[in-house]
Amino acid sequence: MGAELTLIHWFYVFFILSIIGFMLFRRDTTVISIIGIIVISFVASHSLSHSITSVFNSFIYAITELLPTILVISIIVSMSKILEITGINESMVSPFTKIIRNPTLAYWIIGLLMMMISWFFWPSPAVALIGAVLLPVAIKAGLPALGAAMAMNLFGHGIALSGDFVIQAAPKLTSDAAGLPIGDVISASIPLVIVMGAVTTITAYFFLMRDMKLGKSFPSLTMPISAEKKTQLLTDRMKLLMALFIPILFVIDILLLAKLNLQGGDATALIGGTALVILLSVCLLAHKNASLEKTTGYMIEGFQFGFKVFGPVIPIAAFFYLGDAGFIKIVGDFLPNTSQGIVNDLGVALASVVPLTKEIGAITLTGVGVLTGLDGSGFSGISLAGSIASLFATAIGTGAATLTALGQVTAIWVGGGTLIPWALIPAAAICGVDPFELARRNILPVTIGLIVTTIVAMFLI
Repeated sequence: MGAELTLIHWFYVFFILSIIGFMLFRRDTTVISIIGIIVISFVASHSLSHSITSVFNSFIYAITELLPTILVISIIVSMSKILEITGINESMVSPFTKIIRNPTLAYWIIGLLMMMISWFFWPSPAVALIGAVLLPVAIKAGLPALGAAMAMNLFGHGIALSGDFVIQAAPKLTSDAAGLPIGDVISASIPLVIVMGAVTTITAYFFLMRDMKLGKSFPSLTMPISAEKKTQLLTDRMKLLMALFIPILFVIDILLLAKLNLQGGDATALIGGTALVILLSVCLLAHKNASLEKTTGYMIEGFQFGFKVFGPVIPIAAFFYLGDAGFIKIVGDFLPNTSQGIVNDLGVALASVVPLTKEIGAITLTGVGVLTGLDGSGFSGISLAGSIASLFATAIGTGAATLTALGQVTAIWVGGGTLIPWALIPAAAICGVDPFELARRNILPVTIGLIVTTIVAMFLI
């Protein structure tokens, strides 16, 4: 089994390494991402004008792909803004302050709640629910916004999504590709999900607490606070009623998600639509005759914040979209006829050149998972991981389910939203932190987790 690699593939690898290097050294990646798009497009088309055009097209493609996320984040931020100004936010979260009294409790309670909700409804709507309700409590308890984002991110997009025990979309894809019953893959993934989750979250917690004790700063993207916060826009009774009414709406959302079996984008849309209704209702109650103009003002603030967060992400997302189906739409049909996309080709090539032992098999599946996760999806490459796991298991004579589960866990942890900046934007934006800073904070804990999980997988094969 092999894949035809061209100069396009090697230049893509070179710029991936360059971007990762820039991130590790805390340098901005916008310029290197744009140069990468121009160079790869030029290598493919041999046309300077075409490569320049491809940069603009890549931005359009990236914005189109990211737009639903930008929209829901902007609406959630707009809603949070009016809740903050009216004081409803404080009334709504006051019961939780009795439980979440310190940074440690804030980190673990937010994380565990995020994991449980994400199992049933996936992480994106869970981020909106947890962030809107518990973020202010966590910050009041002393947990930095970056710490809250890490907890939501690692427990939701990491643990819950990589196992996907309830919805089972991930194990369905990998088991079908590997030719295995879905139950076998789920059973094999349980110890790997537990090890990866425990090692990563505990390591992240240790580093976070250490930095807090050392007095290190945790930068965040602050949202503008209106002077109207000092104004009594609602009576105490009205604030209390709204503080009860808003969580009830979100609980109804959860019930609808379960009853209608809404997932992914549909689930996020329901949460976003509910947030928009809350924004309009509270604005009408608080501002009365001025509510029309004020509603527009809150939405503008939300969109300003949303694009402030997404602005630096669009160029790097545009580059990484070249690794998947985006290449043909952005650059054109310049890859070999047998190509499955740059990233998948690299994964196949890696699997075809390594010796076949259970140790090398585990390391290779981790490598394939990392590679295929670089497009920021997590799900786009897990079918490839399943097929490669099947080939390795056939050669080794054992371990098909474990190898398949390892590829699934690795790909989703990397691409599903813990290391790729635009994939972890929901948690970063809700918490008002820089997605690149969140990615940097996650790199070491996730890397340690991947190493330990790969070693454990070697003994389970």
